[in-house]
Amino acid sequence: MNIRKRYLTLILLVAIALGGVGTYVGLSMFSGETSLNNSGIASSDRDLLTELADQQENIEENMGKMSKVVDAFSIIQENYVEEVEDTQLIEGAIQGMLSSLEDPYSVYMDQETMEKFNEQIESSFEGIGAEVSMKEGSVTIVAPIKDSPAEEAGLKPNDQILSVDGESVEGLDLYEAVNKIRGEKGSTVVLEVNRPGVEDPLEIEITRDSIPLETVYADTKEENGKLIGVIELTSFSENTASDFEKELSQLEEQGIEGLVIDVRGNPGGLLPSVEEILKNFIPKDTPYIQIEDPSGKKTRYFSNIETAKDYPVVTLINEGSASASEILSAALNEALDYDIVGETSFGKGTVQQTVSMGDGSTIKITRFKWLTPDGNSIHEVGVEPTIEQKMPDYYYTNPVQVEEPLTLDQSDSKIENVQIMLEGLGYEPGRTDGYFNEATKSAVEAFQQDRETEVTGEVDEKTAELLQTAIIEKVQEGEDDLQLDKAIETLTE
Repeated sequence: MNIRKRYLTLILLVAIALGGVGTYVGLSMFSGETSLNNSGIASSDRDLLTELADQQENIEENMGKMSKVVDAFSIIQENYVEEVEDTQLIEGAIQGMLSSLEDPYSVYMDQETMEKFNEQIESSFEGIGAEVSMKEGSVTIVAPIKDSPAEEAGLKPNDQILSVDGESVEGLDLYEAVNKIRGEKGSTVVLEVNRPGVEDPLEIEITRDSIPLETVYADTKEENGKLIGVIELTSFSENTASDFEKELSQLEEQGIEGLVIDVRGNPGGLLPSVEEILKNFIPKDTPYIQIEDPSGKKTRYFSNIETAKDYPVVTLINEGSASASEILSAALNEALDYDIVGETSFGKGTVQQTVSMGDGSTIKITRFKWLTPDGNSIHEVGVEPTIEQKMPDYYYTNPVQVEEPLTLDQSDSKIENVQIMLEGLGYEPGRTDGYFNEATKSAVEAFQQDRETEVTGEVDEKTAELLQTAIIEKVQEGEDDLQLDKAIETLTE
């Protein structure tokens, strides 16, 4: 390879690695969270220009550092047994650099992937309705969206997707996997899922549908003579903060004496959205969040309000609460000592920025860490509740997939699951240790009779489906919500 060609190749690689300056500045693609739930943060144009100028000054130094990359490019291009396109090698180099970070939130989308992604974003209100992430190399459910097909089908936080319609997702990046999962309303998709604590993979069939757009739901509860407001946030979108403030204002007009903010199963969303919500609660003398930049510099952010609310607040979290949900609960706890009820959250404490590469491709890279008001990181550890409270056992049951009917005198983890379901539905299986006894048979028969299906006392595929449907319906109705009950109890003691 002659020196000039080598030099031009090096410039090309460095330019792509840095991102086209004109496009980077012109688009300013620091747009917050993508539809896959990765928080973003805005920089001022002046700061951005300064950063880019510094990068340009370091190009020659970077070129020297990348000489080995260019040597590899040259060796492959000139010696490989088959013809290789320059683009293929360059794309592979970018993918490799990002993969070496071992950060599931720093990813590269080539032009084709980005085009598909943008097409689907435009029609993103149709699909299965679940937020996903790459966790320990596996495509993982962060949380199903409230009232979505994914929730109705029984997907749960931390489910690992193994295949989509029989095609393995191993080796695919997050966006490639998402492209396979998404689809038009009315179409079906079968996900093979590995669920922690379940021996065999589950096959879950989901009919895609329109995804609910509402993110704020408000209600009131009266307990011990006190009126308690309850606001559920299912994600943090563009309108969430303004909708939250409207609902909060109406609740305050009704004279609430306490507030529950429910972010269970909320996978996060736009950072500015949760910031605006926190500005309603945390006085100006206490930061509501800290942001740490790549140099380690920490910036604290404050509200403009003088005093806190004259009523207490409790947040509800679980393992599906991530990112902006964790910011909310941690901030209210550390700044105002408000309780957190539920279970330890997901643990996402980083902030990403997206950078257009100028040719239709995009790099999304982790740029910041968010910290609690006291400067603590929750990344990969989650937010721990101050009051731990689990839900009833039937909330944690799994779909029962049977090849041969489950019957009398058998012992199996699937039978244990069935017994817990039956007990949760008000039947009496006699035990919940996985042994199919006479009492369990009687409970199955009673359930079958109530569901107007053949009464056999055995759990076949049809009975298993009916059990799962009945459990999902009961969960969605919010019955036996021990976590909400505990939150209200905490506010009314």
